[in-house]
Amino acid sequence: MLTQPRYVIGVPDLARSASYYRDVLGFKVSWEELPGWRLFVRDACIIMAGECPDAMPVGATGDHAYIAYIQVQEIDKLHAELAERGANVIKPLRTEPWEMREFAIETVDGHRMMFGEPCAG
Repeated sequence: MLTQPRYVIGVPDLARSASYYRDVLGFKVSWEELPGWRLFVRDACIIMAGECPDAMPVGATGDHAYIAYIQVQEIDKLHAELAERGANVIKPLRTEPWEMREFAIETVDGHRMMFGEPCAG
């Protein structure tokens, strides 16, 4: 049984990423005492970020930059919140034929995250 998925990402500038996840995406930031690592937490979503200043930019991987598909409640509210905070929405909020209402963002580091909510039926 899978109980709590966590995502692990590499970022070139940990301080910049932590600010973005806190200020734009609404995550709490911790592990500030750990050199080279930060933990981003929002509700049940946990992202562990490691500083990798010399790694290939994740944006260079194109569509392979998707790191997560996160199922949410109240997607319209989340979309409005993130857009108001300045998130780079790369897929507009829409209802898909597979009965999910979805949108996607691209982070300051080029990681892409999809958010979805099952359509009421």
